[in-house]
Amino acid sequence: MRTAYLDCFSGISGDMFLGALLDAGLPPAVLEETYAALELDGIRLQWQRRMVQGITAVQATIHCAESHHHRGLKEISAILHQSRLAPEVRDGAIRVFTKLAEAEAAVHGSTVEAVHFHEVGALDAIADIVGCVAGLHWLGIERLVASPLPMPKGWVQAAHGFLPLPAPAVLRLLEGVPVYGLDLAQELVTPTGAALVAGLAESFGPMPAMQLEQSGYGTGSMERSDGRPNLLRLVLGRAERKGSEAETVEVLETHIDDWNPELWPYVSEQLMAGGALDVSLIPMQMKKGRPGFLLRVLCETAMRQRLAEVVLSETTAIGLRWRREERMLLPREAITVDTNWGPVAAKRIKTPAGVMVTPEYEACRKLAEQHKVPLRTIYAACAAAQSDRQESKQSR
Repeated sequence: MRTAYLDCFSGISGDMFLGALLDAGLPPAVLEETYAALELDGIRLQWQRRMVQGITAVQATIHCAESHHHRGLKEISAILHQSRLAPEVRDGAIRVFTKLAEAEAAVHGSTVEAVHFHEVGALDAIADIVGCVAGLHWLGIERLVASPLPMPKGWVQAAHGFLPLPAPAVLRLLEGVPVYGLDLAQELVTPTGAALVAGLAESFGPMPAMQLEQSGYGTGSMERSDGRPNLLRLVLGRAERKGSEAETVEVLETHIDDWNPELWPYVSEQLMAGGALDVSLIPMQMKKGRPGFLLRVLCETAMRQRLAEVVLSETTAIGLRWRREERMLLPREAITVDTNWGPVAAKRIKTPAGVMVTPEYEACRKLAEQHKVPLRTIYAACAAAQSDRQESKQSR
C-alpha cells in the first residue's frame, strides 16, 4: 500500500503541503494541468527551493487574478463539478470543503448552505486544496497518516476580526484528532491545513511501519519566533498488504462492577475524542455472581497513556491492562456521494466479493436533521446515487 506520512512538527498549511508534495517528487506540470482543468482564469503556480536552517525545502505560492472572493460550499462544489478534474480529485476536494463548511457553520451558529468562506473561499485557497488532493492522487497515495498537531496560542486577524489561536474553525475541524499545546504566539495550523488533514488523513499518530522511499519538505513565508524551522515533512513509502491491510493496535481493557453505566455515552465520547479507534462496553458476570462490564478501547500506541487517563478518571476502575494485537482491515477510501439532499461522505470498501459503499452515519444524520426527512431516506438516496454511478460506468 502506497503510504504517506505528514510529519506536522511545525503545523500545516495549504501552501506548505503543496511545497512538501513538490519536494517529494510531484512534477510542477501536474499542478499546472490541474489548475487548467479547473477552468478558472488567473491561477498561476510559483515555486522555489529555499534553505531553512540547513534543510532544503520548497515554497509554493499561488498567484490569482482576483484579490478576494467569498464563496459558499454550493458555489465551490459547482466549480469542481463543472471542471475537468479526475473524479477522485474532485470528490476529495469536495470532502475537504464539506468538512470546512461544517466547522464554520458550527462556529458561527449557521448552516452548511448559509456559510460563506472568506479567506478559504478565494481562488488561492481553492488551488491549495485541489492541488494537494491532485498531488496525492498523482503520487498514488492510498493511505495518508498524520502526526499529532501543535496548538499554539495568541491571536490572528481574520475577516470577522481578531480570533484566538487555535482558530475556532481549526478546533472544530480537529475534534477527535490528537493535538498538543505549544507556548508560541503564532499560527501554525491554518483552517486550510486543518481541513486537509481532517478530510484526507485516515489516522493520526506515529509514523506507520513502511518501506521508506522518499521524503520532502514544504515551507511557508512565516518564520517561527522561537527559532525552530517552519517546515512540513512528507514521508512516502510502501506498507505491506496482502489482499487486506494489517496493522498493530493497542487494546486497553478493564473490569468494572461498581459503576453507573448511564455515564457510558459521555465516557465513550471522551475516549473517541481522545484518539481511540474504537470503544466497547460488554456486560459480563463477575466473581461472587455480581454483574459488571468489560470496557475495551482500541488505539494507536501514541494514544495509550492519554486514553488510560480518561478511563481511570471517568470510571471507577482502579487499574487496567493493555496488549498489542494485529488487526486486518479491508482496503478502503473516503469518497463523496452526491444525492438530491446534498453531498454525503462515505467509504468505498473493497471486499473479496466486490466493492461496497457505506455512507457515514454522521453525514447522513446531519442531512436528515437539516431537511427534516427520515434518516433512512438519506441512506436510500446514497444507495440510489451509487447504483446510478455504477450503471453509468458500465454503460461507458
